[in-house]
Parts: sequence; C-alpha cells; structure tokens
Amino acid sequence: MEFNLHAVSSQEKERDFDVVIVGAGAAGFSAAVYAARSGFSVVILDKSVAGGLTAEAPLVENYLGFKSIVGSELAKLFSDHAANYAKIREGVEVRSIKKTASGFDIETSDDIYHAKYVVITTGTTHKHLGVKGESEYFGKGTSYCSTCDGYLFKGKRVVVIGGGNSGAIAAISMSEYVKDVTIIEYMPKYMCENAYVQEIKSRKIPYIMNAQVTEIVGDGKKVTGVRYKDRTSGEEKVIETDGVFVYVGLIPQTSFLKDSGVKLDERGYIVVDSRQRTSVPGIYAAGDVTSGSFAQIASAVGDGCKAALSMYSDSISRK
Repeated sequence: MEFNLHAVSSQEKERDFDVVIVGAGAAGFSAAVYAARSGFSVVILDKSVAGGLTAEAPLVENYLGFKSIVGSELAKLFSDHAANYAKIREGVEVRSIKKTASGFDIETSDDIYHAKYVVITTGTTHKHLGVKGESEYFGKGTSYCSTCDGYLFKGKRVVVIGGGNSGAIAAISMSEYVKDVTIIEYMPKYMCENAYVQEIKSRKIPYIMNAQVTEIVGDGKKVTGVRYKDRTSGEEKVIETDGVFVYVGLIPQTSFLKDSGVKLDERGYIVVDSRQRTSVPGIYAAGDVTSGSFAQIASAVGDGCKAALSMYSDSISRK
C-alpha cells in the first residue's frame, strides 16, 4: 500500500482531543470528517497503517462514483480527505478505554490520550483456519491478502481457501497473472454473488465445493500443496500449489474493550443502537466492528457519518 506513515514524532505531544477515533478505515475516516465539521478536534489512531480492509481489496466495483477502482487507491482517497480534518496517527495501538469524570482516558502504545468522546471503528481482521501447516508456512506461501502478496506468485499456481465474495474477488484478480488458481469452498454450493459466479465460470476457475481443508502442506521451507477432504465421500486429496490465500471469514477487533463496559454480542461485535451509540454513553461505534454490520464500504461510511452526527446532537442535548 502506498501510504505515508503518519507516525507520532517525539515532538508531537498533543494527547487531548474532543474525539478519539480508534481505527483508520472507511468508517473512521467518515466519522472524522463529520465530527470535525461539527466543530470537534479529532484524532484517528490505528495500530497499523491507514486504509483498513478497503486497502486490501483487489478491486472495488460497488462504491458509488467509481465504476471500478483498486481498493488501495480508494483507501488513499479516503485518507487524504480525512487528513484535511483530523490528525491521523498510525502505529498507535489502543490498549484500553476508561471512563473518567471529564470523558475518557485512552491508554495506547503512545501514552494516554484524553477525549470527551470515543468512536470505535476498528473493523475486522482475517480469521485463521487453525489447521496443520497454517502458522508454519505463513509468509512462506500462505497469506491472507492477495492484494499484498498475490503478485509474488506471478506465473505460479495458487489456491484460494474460501469461496465467498472476498475469496472470489481474490481468485478472479489473481487469475490475470498467475499460472492457475483454484478455489476450495467448505459449503456444497457457490457462496459468492452471482456476478462473481459468472466471472469464475467464464474464466474457468475451478471451484471445489463441499471440501474441508485439513492441512497446508510444505517441504519445511515453503508451501507445496493443500490437503482437503471431500465432505461427502470422506476421500482425502492434495492439490499441488505454490501459494495459499485464506479467506474463511473475519473476526472483530475488540479485545481492547475488555473492562470498558462496552457491550459485545456473542461473537465479539459491538452492540449499538440505531444511532451508533454503544452501551457506554459517550462511546460510539461504526462499520464492520458493529453487530449486524453489512460489511460493505458504503455502509461503513454511512455508519461513520451517523456516529459523528449522533455524537454532535448528543453533545448539544447535554448542554
């Protein structure tokens, strides 16, 4: 990704803001713009780099105004726009949020920040398979991001594990430059949108259904194959491959909210009301990290807008 790291310098000591936004993705950028335009001082903190999962999308074709755009390019546009309104600090990990008499203390890897309000937009991260060889061969042929690592396999064989929309998009994108790509799906049917099904068929990308991956095979130095079991017959097979891309779902990034009082659902997503308020007054949440999210860029942007406007109206009513 081509982002300029907005790291915090030793000279930049400002830690007091009206609003701290945790997570520099689509929802966070949107919330920042609306909050700042409402008169709040805003900082966005992210433990990694700006962009979120938008930046990892090989291609975005369903965001209004862009017939087709590379995810990292769209994320860069978001980041540049938000930077006109808020400070963006990357490489700052939030570790806890505690209520105080004047607002909140946000403990981070970069000291303690103080804010009147907090907006959580940390999104999700990639779920792991939990099979033999997965951790051993991470970075040695196994990846969770085709945008980041796909081109390393130009002219080689790759397997995409997970046939939902994300896996389908990854496979379609990589089919432009890899030797061949195969999709392995656990369910006994296509799990992606029909538009992607038709593209997969037109490109003659193998889509193996009803298959349970049991091992990522390697020679000790690199990936050499994927072992899977036919869920109907029980027969085990191995596909030889040079690379494996895992797209089997997402998990919310909410572990830092332990002891914060913010209510989570049974899967760890943040429970919000119709105006993006959490169970803790003054803390809002938006985007993919919220319970019931549609996990779309467009809905994340809308959630961020709603969270900021709700925060503003709540601040007025409290005066």
